[in-house]
Amino acid sequence: MKKYIQIFHDLEHKIHTQFYQAGDYLPTELALTKEYHASRDTIRKALRLLNDAGLIQKMQGRGSQIIKREQINFPVSELTSYQELVESIGLKSQTKVISIDKIITDEHLAKKTGFKINDLLWRVVRLRIVDGVASVLDTDYLLKQIVPQMTVETAQSSIYHYLETDLKLDIAYAEKEIIIDHVTDKDRRYLDLGSDIHVVSVNSKVYLSDTTQFQYTDSRHKLEKFKFVDFARRKSK
Repeated sequence: MKKYIQIFHDLEHKIHTQFYQAGDYLPTELALTKEYHASRDTIRKALRLLNDAGLIQKMQGRGSQIIKREQINFPVSELTSYQELVESIGLKSQTKVISIDKIITDEHLAKKTGFKINDLLWRVVRLRIVDGVASVLDTDYLLKQIVPQMTVETAQSSIYHYLETDLKLDIAYAEKEIIIDHVTDKDRRYLDLGSDIHVVSVNSKVYLSDTTQFQYTDSRHKLEKFKFVDFARRKSK
């Protein structure tokens, strides 16, 4: 890996972990050349990548300032649809339906989703655009036996509204796995990632009140756009 990319990743990590906080200024180019034992040209290339990633802005005569990045609280422990989240916090967002198709679960997909081999599924791929930035790529797998129809209109508005209001399904609980994952070619194709090399991957298995799994969601989030929050209470002794 080239030296300037290594420096970029190190500074990026320090910004994301708030070693350098919003509003702070990075050390001068001269100080950075000494810290990283690199030429000024190498440092400038690293700073250019930080600027392109939306992490810093050059202030005339003052250096490179860390940009304040607004994050959206995404509740981890609640079973909340994206549309409900948008409405509850007044998020400026739009949904673009990329594709809807039917697939049969093979061995690999069964292992990933929790469905049985040969189950017939709807696969719905949607892009969530937040404040003009393509920030979330959702791929939903829905058991066709439970969800007989799926349209672009339903996918664009709210699948859960259709399931609960029209189909009268009693959606009860979900199992979620949240990991920091490497960016894939598909992520690059749809999300506005800049120079990001990681996304937050949220995988959910969703069940009805009778414990039937009817949905699996693979949700890929732009790393800096969302903050995943939970509420925990200490168990009484």
